[in-house]
Amino acid sequence: TAMSSAEMGKFNISPDEDSSSYSSNSNDFSYPYPTKPAAMKSHYADIDPENQNFLLDSNVGKKKYETQYHPGTTSFGMSVFNLSNAIVGSGILGLSYAMANTGIALFVILLLFVSIFSLYSVHLLLKTANEGGSLLYEQLGMKAFGMAGKLAASGSITMQNIGAMSSYLFIVKYELPLVIKTFMNIEENTGEWYLNGDYLVLMVSIILILPLSLLKNLGYLGYTSGFSLLCMVFFLIVVIWKMFHIPCPMDSDIMNMTVNGTLAPLIEENITSDDICKPKYFIFNSQTVYAVPILTFSFVCHPAILPIYEELKSRSRKRMMNVSYVSFFAMFLMYLLAALFGYLTFYGNVEPELLHTYSAYLGPDILLLIVRLAVLMAVTLTVPVVIFPIRSSITQLLWAGKEFRWWRHCSITVALLAFTNVLVIFVPTIRDIFGFIGASAAAMLIFILPSAFYIKLVKKEPMKSVQKIGAVLFFLSGILVMTGCMTLIILDWTQNVASDGH
Repeated sequence: TAMSSAEMGKFNISPDEDSSSYSSNSNDFSYPYPTKPAAMKSHYADIDPENQNFLLDSNVGKKKYETQYHPGTTSFGMSVFNLSNAIVGSGILGLSYAMANTGIALFVILLLFVSIFSLYSVHLLLKTANEGGSLLYEQLGMKAFGMAGKLAASGSITMQNIGAMSSYLFIVKYELPLVIKTFMNIEENTGEWYLNGDYLVLMVSIILILPLSLLKNLGYLGYTSGFSLLCMVFFLIVVIWKMFHIPCPMDSDIMNMTVNGTLAPLIEENITSDDICKPKYFIFNSQTVYAVPILTFSFVCHPAILPIYEELKSRSRKRMMNVSYVSFFAMFLMYLLAALFGYLTFYGNVEPELLHTYSAYLGPDILLLIVRLAVLMAVTLTVPVVIFPIRSSITQLLWAGKEFRWWRHCSITVALLAFTNVLVIFVPTIRDIFGFIGASAAAMLIFILPSAFYIKLVKKEPMKSVQKIGAVLFFLSGILVMTGCMTLIILDWTQNVASDGH
């Protein structure tokens, strides 16, 4: 937006704001926003004002008639809660597996790096939003690189969310049959239709997820997000508790009973129990490649940063950074504990999905059943949240500025759900697709886009300034992570295909 000098005066940029010390308070967003009227025509123009903070996880735009920048209403604590909830996801189930393939020390180092990188990119994103004068990810892309930037932003968000959605539905596919089995006291799979994961996913999608996704504004989601965070905390407590109850070298006869020979080879090689039960600190094997995408995937919250920033009470960049520090630290601890105790329970025998590992050992178990149900509920209720941003960015791309139509809204939703269901039913291992989407979209959202937008939009810093050089390095490391992970994963695929003799 071209600004007159009078408008520039409103900005009162103090010289010390360049230095990355957040001392100046001039960036408190108290000025009226110089946005184009087009940006005001958001896709939520039809929402009534009191429901403004109806959804934490989508790009809430300005309403048509609102020229004054509206003050946020969400307290510091609630913002931390919302952000933590945007960070934590189904990723937590895969972390023990990641740790089993990297070792404890390497895992901690990787986790630290990923969380610091994510925080740095949050910093870049907030600074860019300040300068670029927009709180929509797609809008920033549009301002920086025109249509290409908008497409890149909405494409990455869509891919990331479809990845998340399919991982949620995959959990339903694996866990629901086991829950039903436990309830009906069935020992072996007799091939009934209601024990078939594929049918169950379809049913859950049609009966539960579809009606919830069709809602125009998701007022109920504030509660759900709280609920799913509680479920994750409960899951963590159970993981820690079980670690003290499952003895490490599982008695071989129990092992043979429950696992029925899947772990028997381990015992026949008569490895001494000490060897299985010693935690390893550094491990490198063919699966180590997947650890990085799993970790990056589990720290992606960037599409949610700007809407949460926008709703923050007495908004300033420093305050939002504090929100991020607190949430990231809490999630770092939670991830670390979940991964560590899951790993210390099973050591090398962790499966990619932690809950599965427990059922293999314990058989039917009441506590696990409750955890399963909690995780299933949380996951099912999160899918509509994830559909929301995808739907809005599709609407923005294809029908920008047109008014709301129910048929369009419904057909996009149905198409998205159908697509994800097809993915979940026909892709045998989620790990590959998951790693792939994680490596591409997550790297885009964390590394590449925020730094690219920053370099382009923050004009007041010269290219040789420390911040700009940092952003350039960050951009390059993002490309490195992306290409590196992609090549290694594709190599891993080709080797697997070759070894399976397809």
